[in-house]
Amino acid sequence: MSLAAKLIQIARGASSRRRNWWFRALGVQIEGRAWVRNISIPRDWHSIRLADGVALDDHVVLLCTACPSGGGISIGNSSYINRFTMIDASIAIMIGRNCMIGPHCYITDHDHGFAPGMLVRDQPLRGAATTIGDNVWIGAGAIILKGVTIGDNAVVAAGAIVTSAVAPGAVVAGVPARQQRMIADAG
Repeated sequence: MSLAAKLIQIARGASSRRRNWWFRALGVQIEGRAWVRNISIPRDWHSIRLADGVALDDHVVLLCTACPSGGGISIGNSSYINRFTMIDASIAIMIGRNCMIGPHCYITDHDHGFAPGMLVRDQPLRGAATTIGDNVWIGAGAIILKGVTIGDNAVVAAGAIVTSAVAPGAVVAGVPARQQRMIADAG
């Protein structure tokens, strides 16, 4: 490794430690070490839990809006979330251990009501917890909607929109996402 590369690595590590300190001071629960780049956590800091080894790349947004006690966003050990991904919780979003989430993904646990005769913005949110198991790979640009459970060792293809449960070890793709095949040794 060149001297310049080593100096950049040291500077990035120091920046990550400063961000960890800042988010902890705001109330984010960071267990152990987390690699935190230039991310956004605009509010409800106390509703976010990052386990040891979590890595959040540039421009990741962790957004909690009035999450109930015990709810919010929880990201398991050694999971990586790539650039420009947004996790948007009003109930609970749980991401397991060792997950890889590609860039430009959107994961949510709610949507708006749309009853006739009332503006959408004035209608209450409708929510259901969203759960992503361990060792899940979510490709670039995928969207995971409210109430979805993705089983351990599953793969969500790039650009898929997941509207219903994904079995452990399944590979899903499409809009809406449909099972394409099973991974041979998903257990």
